[in-house]
Amino acid sequence: MKIRKIASFTVLVWICLVSFSFLWNYSTASKEQERVALESSKTLFKYINITRLWNSQHAAVYVPVTEKTPPNPYIDSSSRDIKINDELTLTQINPAYMIQQISDLALKQNGIQFHFTSLTPVNPANRPTELEAKILKEFQNGLTEKGVFITKNNQPYYFYMAPVYTDKSCFSCHPKPNLLHNNIGGGISIISSSIMRIPFGELFFGHIIISIVGLFVIFLTYRKLRNAYKIIQKQASIDELTGIPNRRVFSEHIRTEFKRHQRDKQPLSVIMCDIDHFKAFNDTYGHLAGDNCLTKVAQTIQHSLKRPVDFCARYGGEEFIILLPETEQSGAKHFAETVRQEVEALNMQNDKAFHHIITISLGVATSTKNNPLTSYEKLINQADQALYKAKEQGRNQVQTYKP
Repeated sequence: MKIRKIASFTVLVWICLVSFSFLWNYSTASKEQERVALESSKTLFKYINITRLWNSQHAAVYVPVTEKTPPNPYIDSSSRDIKINDELTLTQINPAYMIQQISDLALKQNGIQFHFTSLTPVNPANRPTELEAKILKEFQNGLTEKGVFITKNNQPYYFYMAPVYTDKSCFSCHPKPNLLHNNIGGGISIISSSIMRIPFGELFFGHIIISIVGLFVIFLTYRKLRNAYKIIQKQASIDELTGIPNRRVFSEHIRTEFKRHQRDKQPLSVIMCDIDHFKAFNDTYGHLAGDNCLTKVAQTIQHSLKRPVDFCARYGGEEFIILLPETEQSGAKHFAETVRQEVEALNMQNDKAFHHIITISLGVATSTKNNPLTSYEKLINQADQALYKAKEQGRNQVQTYKP
């Protein structure tokens, strides 16, 4: 059915659209997650680098020696430690050491870790990881920054790293020229666990709901269209007045049955029926009575059919036609006589008729394997000739076609 194909295609298109929408929204959310992570990391790097520059530009920054801030053994300076009194000793803290201190504090409070590193660190604690070393080498080739998502301990993190450029203030801690390369002294990496969450569950179930609602609407629309199509199809195939199939449907039906008759070599019979003196009845009793008469006769013929393969239709005006597959002429004649008697038994008054009641005349024609016809049109024509003979010989009777 065409409507079913259209509905199936619509369902397929709807599912594709919803799937595309989900993938597009998820992709957009992923890009936004990466953008937010990158911008946040760049901001953090900016401020941590400003802090580093502040420390570097002051040549020597001192803080009290504590358990958490012991003297840095990797600062080679006679003025590294300054004793104020027995209770207070100040120690010099360089940029890398300060960043390490800030990193420890940020890690505890916000889950953010900073690392000041280089390919030739003075302090082993500043030795680069495998990823950092790879990126530092890429900085030497012109890379300006790097941001990627990583996984640590089955948890997602965002890793960001940018280069740190040296100036004159750096030489106080790093006097050796071999520490420098293309003016890049190293880099600061930032590892953050504060990643914007992608609402995968909300997106997925939201699109599932949208998909179900859409499919439900498509289903309801399909049902309405199917019912409307059935009504239209019924109106196109059923005679509106009598309630039995019309001539167009009969033409389709007899084509099929005639092909089967030719293939299986089984007999095929046609009965043409006509209500006697119907025009006079219609003129005398009016069109409403005429319509009622047509309906009763049509329903009588319809109810006379005993087998599923038997078929009847309104052929036109007061004419009806019956199709009896696998029925010899004798059987068709017997059936026609039964129909004639049942219509006569309706006892509908018709003063213009010879018997003063409604009667019908019937003509029977049969195509057999011994005397096959070449077309169903010839079979109908023979039944019509037999009907004409029945009318000619007095009406209210059954005649069979004889060449």
